[in-house]
Amino acid sequence: MNQERLMQVLLAPQISEKATFVADKHEQVIFRVAPDATKPEVKGAVELLFKVTVKSVQIANVKGKEKRFGRVMGRRKSWKKAYVSLHAGQEINFVDGGGA
Repeated sequence: MNQERLMQVLLAPQISEKATFVADKHEQVIFRVAPDATKPEVKGAVELLFKVTVKSVQIANVKGKEKRFGRVMGRRKSWKKAYVSLHAGQEINFVDGGGA
């Protein structure tokens, strides 16, 4: 895979209450990824950027919510997120800026 492409796959870590719960219980990390990202690309990107070994990747499409803007109904963008499972004993620490 092209390293240039792998650097553009991961957009941001998804840090929320649910993401923290999943990270503690299932030893997974959640990322917001590019809309056209595939599982092998996400796996390669995480291994390249954080120097960890990935066990599996699950991808979910999040539909944008309909919201009212004054009188007009609008729609937020849809986006894609990836649940990345790491091998035992490995973790990604976002506070220190990378792999631990």
